[in-house]
Amino acid sequence: MPAKRASKSVPTISRSTTRRQSRNGARPGNQRELVIISGMSGAGKASALKAFEDLGYYAVDNLPIGLIENFAELVRDTLEIDRAALVVDIREGSRLDKLPELLRSIRQSLRTTVLFLEAKDDALVRRYSETRRPHPLGRQKSVKSSLHSERERLKPVRDVADVVIDTTKFNVHELRSFINERFGAGNRDHNLLISCVSFGFRQGVPEDADLVFDVRFLPNPHFIPEFRPYTGRHPKVAKYIRSFPQTREFIKRISDLLVYLLPHYVEEGKSYLTIAFGCTGGKHRSVMIAEEVKKRLAKSGFPVKVVHRDSPVG
Repeated sequence: MPAKRASKSVPTISRSTTRRQSRNGARPGNQRELVIISGMSGAGKASALKAFEDLGYYAVDNLPIGLIENFAELVRDTLEIDRAALVVDIREGSRLDKLPELLRSIRQSLRTTVLFLEAKDDALVRRYSETRRPHPLGRQKSVKSSLHSERERLKPVRDVADVVIDTTKFNVHELRSFINERFGAGNRDHNLLISCVSFGFRQGVPEDADLVFDVRFLPNPHFIPEFRPYTGRHPKVAKYIRSFPQTREFIKRISDLLVYLLPHYVEEGKSYLTIAFGCTGGKHRSVMIAEEVKKRLAKSGFPVKVVHRDSPVG
């Protein structure tokens, strides 16, 4: 079956967590692989499947559970298919309950990864509102009620997942980037998507922050009238903040610490890390530091983006 095209409604995403795949029974060095994509309706499964197809995986959408074992045999034993990705979701109805037991059998002879996509209800309701598509569980209930039922039905699948991604804040490009890094043929040692986030303590600490650093010990450009209209991205403001020895020392020490820590996060199965830098208003110091740390991590080969939560562009 051909893969369905990704819907324009899919993600905007946040954090992701992974579990070690030691339970897979495939022999080391066996490159044959099956990826089973599941998760909440509207969380980005179609986009994920398309990303796998672009990586060279044989892609199948909505394969009946009764055929998965036969399909796994094709992946394991034929020359035509050695890597495949398929979607199994709430459309399977009551047959979905058979998936965990089926996985235990398949994993004995084939490297199998379960990728589960989810998102917060508010984000999913918004996506359904934008596309005006009905939820797969029907029109008889509200979308929010259907999502609650779907989440309960999918819990056994989520519990056996190797990779869980919360797509609440990702966009479709970030989801594709994650899949490319996680499943592509690139450097698996740097298989970690990193966000450097600047914020103002006045507006609260970001809820999804894994690591938080307070940079309010640095001199504040806000008190210099010339710098007040600009952000920490402006060359003059950045130069002023960087002129202090404690700034340069902090950037060096934090960057060295993160370069040391990140491979250990990868080893423990983490796939997405949010590093937050906070100052009073989130406009000057935290912005400049987030930009500088992002550059250093990128130079070390880590996929990293920068987000300025409380700062206008400029």
